[in-house]
Amino acid sequence: MLTDICRRAATDFADRHAYLTEAGWGITYAELDRAVDEAAAGLRTRGIGEGDAVALVMWSTVDYVVLYLALARLGAVTAGLNPKLRTREIGACLDVVDPALIIVAEDLSDTTQGRRTPVESMRPGTSADTVAEAFRTGGTAPRSTPTADRDRPVCICFTSGSTGMPKGAFYTGRQLEAIAELDTGGAWGGSGHGISPTHFAHVGFMTKLPWLLASGRTTHLLDRWSAGPVLRLIADHRMPAVTGVAPQLALMVRHRLIDELDFSAVKAVVAGGAASPPALVHECREKFRAGYSIRYSSTESGGIGLGTALDADDEEALHTIGRPRPGVDASIRDADGEPVAAGTIGELWLRSDCVMSGYWNDPEGTAETLVDGWLRTGDLARVDERGCYRLAGRLKEMFIRGGYNVYPMEVESVLIAHPAVAEIALVPRPDEVMGEIGVAVVVATAGRTPPSLDELRTFGAAALASYKLPEAIRIVEELPRNSSDKIDRRALAAREG
Repeated sequence: MLTDICRRAATDFADRHAYLTEAGWGITYAELDRAVDEAAAGLRTRGIGEGDAVALVMWSTVDYVVLYLALARLGAVTAGLNPKLRTREIGACLDVVDPALIIVAEDLSDTTQGRRTPVESMRPGTSADTVAEAFRTGGTAPRSTPTADRDRPVCICFTSGSTGMPKGAFYTGRQLEAIAELDTGGAWGGSGHGISPTHFAHVGFMTKLPWLLASGRTTHLLDRWSAGPVLRLIADHRMPAVTGVAPQLALMVRHRLIDELDFSAVKAVVAGGAASPPALVHECREKFRAGYSIRYSSTESGGIGLGTALDADDEEALHTIGRPRPGVDASIRDADGEPVAAGTIGELWLRSDCVMSGYWNDPEGTAETLVDGWLRTGDLARVDERGCYRLAGRLKEMFIRGGYNVYPMEVESVLIAHPAVAEIALVPRPDEVMGEIGVAVVVATAGRTPPSLDELRTFGAAALASYKLPEAIRIVEELPRNSSDKIDRRALAAREG
């Protein structure tokens, strides 16, 4: 389906820029389709065909888009690897994929050295004629396509690996169709401008490229994400939506340009990928004068899950992840997979046509995660009296203090409201008496004296049982984050071990 959408876009939006780079050059939809055809022909001469997996270890450039579409045109499978990963982590991902070919950016070539798999390095293009140049053939490229099969794998998206070795969630054409239908409502066109806030190997790009092409929008690419240039693009092109992960949004609302530029065209702020502190939600709504929607999803859910309404009241907007989006079912289950009563904390399960087919080359992991059509997210949550879902942490992050379960995110959601707390993570520390106790790792609010342990405990006592409150505190300049900008809880816990 990627091929069909790309070719239709090349006709309907022929002279419109599909991508514009920070260097000032771009590629139109017609030029993109031609480059894809030629790259597909070049990949075919290397023996790549239907069912072959090819790994891309590349930055988020036009070249990445061309190669992904070219591989889809051949019926091959694209495995995107986050270029921020270290050599060991990239090696672990490649071991999972077992690709027929690895394509690596020239400046990342040291991360793939020593592989027995064929490796080709390449420089990024500097014009529409030179993108993916090493793979493009001269003249007219073949227009043949593999046999239509909606259940053929198209892409592999890796989890962040924050709780262990990464897993590769794979998606077929059927799921990409479902995601495109949900995100666009079946509409075609609409133009406009936008920015991709995540790297292209992320599920937010890999599974959503079909609807990005179908929208006919012009996507602006930055060599490196930076709040100032992003704010200028949003204002200059009158973008109706601001998208990103919470740390990016925090940098934007604290940048001097937020008070200097015109953001009257912005109608929505949409945040995913990481938790949004209540103070950030409030600040974004004030600065952009727009609704803020928290989007909860995962790599395995196809980037589709739950969300808060743009017009939500403070209780929903600041303290929940909202309700299931259209086409998504959600359920809270106990350890035996049985639904629990409203208000009870359990594991969040999701069901939709967008959920992954499974983990690549990992049938055991797939069987553990996909149960009777449901996706076990590994996240703990509860449903409140209004039907909104509230996260309580990761299943594997829960710790036991004196026989009682403690869910870090539940505690953090209360303590983050302390005026001297900018960010907080609760992690366990071994204890000879209680087994484990909670340690509050805190980033203090700028210009404020860091809170003491007693102040935090007193602040949280009205909403939390005493056994949930932290019994130690550590003040830090910043919380460690992984390659997906999520808090690296494993690193924090290791520090306390």
